[in-house]
Amino acid sequence: MRGGFGVDFTESCHYGAPRPKKRMKLRFRFAAQQLLFLGISTATALIGFPGHAFGDVVTTMDNRRQEVKVVGVSGANLQVQVGAGTLGIPLASIKEVQMPAPAELAQAQQAFAARDYRRALSLASGVVEKFKGMPAEWAQLATSMLGDIYVAMNDLAKAEAAYKEYQRLYPGAGSLQADVGIARIAVSKKDLATAKQKLEPIAAQALKDKNVSRTHALAYSQAFFILGQVKEAEGNRVGALEDYLRTVTIFHHDPSAVTAAQERADALRKDRTVVVP
Repeated sequence: MRGGFGVDFTESCHYGAPRPKKRMKLRFRFAAQQLLFLGISTATALIGFPGHAFGDVVTTMDNRRQEVKVVGVSGANLQVQVGAGTLGIPLASIKEVQMPAPAELAQAQQAFAARDYRRALSLASGVVEKFKGMPAEWAQLATSMLGDIYVAMNDLAKAEAAYKEYQRLYPGAGSLQADVGIARIAVSKKDLATAKQKLEPIAAQALKDKNVSRTHALAYSQAFFILGQVKEAEGNRVGALEDYLRTVTIFHHDPSAVTAAQERADALRKDRTVVVP
């Protein structure tokens, strides 16, 4: 068939006695430019080949969707399984990856809420190492969580480095998240003025944002919790309760922030001098 290309598939039995191999040659008529997938090798076009039912979905910058099996991230590429092989898709060409969060992330969140910081760090680090920079909300959450864990462990140097790494990996939300991280470190150092300087513009932006994007959701969730800590430290318990409840009821995108905010809100509600907003 003129202008086409051939693909050989070899079928063999992996269990029991071997059976004769059967070879079949499929030929498709595609122009070369039709097979390009944002600079990926021609073989990547087979991601959407009928018969491969994968549960994960990769959406590229031109809004093309492909069903794949995500293996992990290697360097600047997302590694995906296609049939029996693995291909790399440049992260820079990917808009979003839809796949379930690994169980280790929920376990890390539970450990963090239980103040078992070493276990939380081990679990979250494993998730980040495997999916570093992948454009998925839960991968972004895991990456930002590392800085939070280091702050809780009072390892502020590593916390700052973790927030900077987050900013590098997720530039769309990184600057906002980095400011939240700086505020968290400032609160740990009891530098409330610096924390307020970073958080108040973010809080004001959040309250005006009518359509909260995924890139800002985590930052808003954490910002109100930390701002609540600042106000509580200043003696403004009514304002602190209001900010804690904003994290719990409105900006509930970060489960760890929600758990901590709920804990502080419950404690403040027990104080009869604090009026519930």
